[in-house]
Amino acid sequence: MRVLSVHRDVIVVESRAWRTAATVVRSGDEAFLIDSPVFPDELELLPSLLEQAGFSFSGLLATHGDWDHLLGRLAFPGASLGVAATTAGRLEEHPGAAQRELRDFDERFYLEREGSLALGSVDALPVPGYCGLGDSELELHAADGHTVDGMAVWIPWAGVLVAGDYLSPVEIPVLEGSPEAYAATLSRLEPLVAQADWLVAGHGGALERDAGLRLLEEDRAYLAGLSEETARLPRGRDDGEQRRLHAANVARLAYS
Repeated sequence: MRVLSVHRDVIVVESRAWRTAATVVRSGDEAFLIDSPVFPDELELLPSLLEQAGFSFSGLLATHGDWDHLLGRLAFPGASLGVAATTAGRLEEHPGAAQRELRDFDERFYLEREGSLALGSVDALPVPGYCGLGDSELELHAADGHTVDGMAVWIPWAGVLVAGDYLSPVEIPVLEGSPEAYAATLSRLEPLVAQADWLVAGHGGALERDAGLRLLEEDRAYLAGLSEETARLPRGRDDGEQRRLHAANVARLAYS
């Protein structure tokens, strides 16, 4: 697990699994964990990591409903979990899906965890909108296209954008929603990326502004090519796994 402080109030934790990124953000005497690392030992370290950094844990946020972003409750049982209203609807429509996918992952890699993932009730947040943290507010921006739900989180006093599963340096755009929705999300994120000091990609961790802007243009070009059946994988994101994800995108569009 990698840990990087990008601001005195923002720590980014990058999991060994898929380089899944989680962000801890502080304002005053409160701190939220946005998304989560994946492996049991990484989750077990989070409470002591926050304590050592002087961050007083207050609650959880998740950018979207994919299971690998919902594991904060394993580190902080009983904590409140805030999600976009679209994500709350997704979790309600597919009860137990995250738990089943987590179980499949653990069985595949022979992992053991103490306790089970209990999502229970979640706090549905209006998006676009704001979420109070200490004496500040986080800005919540709609982010669908990768999935049918989701939000990105802008931390204005730190100049940090938590983008969810967008603008990844290691993964091409993966479509469970539509290419049009994905492209619309990129357009919404563009002015935030342009003013950010740091971007946190859901897979790939913390990036500086120029890298984020480059990825945005690469992802736009990929989406345009996907619609025209001329898509080329961006340089650096063209390995075997990305070719597999690209084939899945093509198949999904063919049957949509």
